[in-house]
Amino acid sequence: MDAPHLPRQALIDAHGGGGFRFAGLSHRGSLLCLPDGIWAWPVTEPAQASEETLARVFAQAGELDFFVFGTGAAPWIMPEPLRARFRAAHISLDTMTTGAAVRTYNVMLMENRRVGAGLIAIA
Repeated sequence: MDAPHLPRQALIDAHGGGGFRFAGLSHRGSLLCLPDGIWAWPVTEPAQASEETLARVFAQAGELDFFVFGTGAAPWIMPEPLRARFRAAHISLDTMTTGAAVRTYNVMLMENRRVGAGLIAIA
């Protein structure tokens, strides 16, 4: 059985204080936002990004054109082997601080684009 999640995409209304608000809900911790819903995500720092922590993203590659990775408070460059995995899955990747990622994700979602996001919570 899959972990509890919001079974649809939704705009992110607010972030900070270690979590996010969306769809009338509040969540402490990081989020993985995908076409099949919004999931709690155990990633707390960018270096934890891996094939394993991003497995749900790659499983939905046919539903995604873009993936926005919110790196927390500081910029971070994803290692080339993981970037190559996104290219092989035909998913455009952009990494940026979480605040910028939330704004980018919301705009792309409002434009009905096939977008997902991994958003690291900021304390």
